[in-house]
This record gives sequence, structure tokens and C-alpha cells, in this order.
Amino acid sequence: MEKLNHIQGMIVAIPVNDIDTDQIIPARFLKVTDKAGLGKAAFCDWRYQDDGVTPNPDFVLNKSEYQGASVLIAGNNFGCGSSREHAPWALIGAGFKGVISTEFADIFRNNALKNGLLPIEVDAETQEQLVSLADEDPSTTVRVDVERQTLTLPDGRDVKFPLDGFSKYCLLNGVDQLGYLLNLHDDVRDFEAQNPQRVRTTA
Repeated sequence: MEKLNHIQGMIVAIPVNDIDTDQIIPARFLKVTDKAGLGKAAFCDWRYQDDGVTPNPDFVLNKSEYQGASVLIAGNNFGCGSSREHAPWALIGAGFKGVISTEFADIFRNNALKNGLLPIEVDAETQEQLVSLADEDPSTTVRVDVERQTLTLPDGRDVKFPLDGFSKYCLLNGVDQLGYLLNLHDDVRDFEAQNPQRVRTTA
């Protein structure tokens, strides 16, 4: 997992409430265990016409002016539904580093953080402002500071967002949960050496 200290990027808005994980990545793509190529399947049923290949020209992610956007502005309750880790995989593969919403489904939030995708929870007024800005000017950019837990809007206003300490540490250091545990190897070895009576042995 890459370190995530800051995000400086264009925004694009899909201001639909209750976007579930099947809309983010349809179930037919869950057979794969490799993340490669999943970005093309993000929002597949909205992004392509009935043949599954021809881009839908009316869908925002297919519009040329929004190409390269790295921050998605979503509606309320983003990522609800089934607990598929493929959802953040697909969003990351599509080039997103952060998603802004007024509320995230808990399982999606946890899966996103474990994979290096930052869920940024803001108030409704801020979300509505960003949706308007994205519609009015596709070149609109925002800045996110993970350490400070701030989202800086184009007008310079800073908005704080919640982020638990463990997830922040993992994002800033570019480690997932397994990587975090592996980094404790020396500490575990020292503890075992100092407390041999507490170390279980196997026959």
C-alpha cells in the first residue's frame, strides 16, 4: 500500500444517495482475486450501455472534462450493501484516492481504509457546495491533509473530517494491517525473550 499523506486533485460528482457496492462494482466481477483491471469495471452498469462495452456518453466519468479526477463527491450513505472489498479496489483502479460523502457504510469505510482509499466525511452544506463546484467548473481541485485531517476547499476554507488513529498511522506509513503486525516483529521477539514463562511451546 502506498503512503497517503496528501491528496491534491480534481473532483467529480456522482451525488446519488445510497450508492451500494453492487453499483460500485457489480457482482459478476467478484470472481477475480486480482485487483488489476477492476478500475474499468467501476460503476460498470452506469458507465456503459447495454452491451457492456460502449461508453454511456451521459455518465459523468465518461466526460472528457472530468478525466483524471482523483476525488469522488458522492451522496449520502455511500458504499452500503454487501461487504465486498472489490468496491474500494475498483475505485482505486479508476484513479480515486478519496471519496467525499456525508455518511459512509461502516464496512465500506473499513475496507477502503485497509486498501488506501480515504473516506472523507463532511457536513451536508460542504457536500452540496462541492457538487455545485464540480458541475460549474470541472477543473475544480481540493486538497486533503491526512495528518491534519483537513479538506481544503477552493475558497481556502478548511473542513475537518474524522479518522481513527490506527487508520491514520497506516495511511501515512503505507502499511496495511498485516504490514503493521510484521513491523512489530522485533518488539514481539523482545517480549518473548523477557517473558519466557508466557510463551507457549508446542510439542
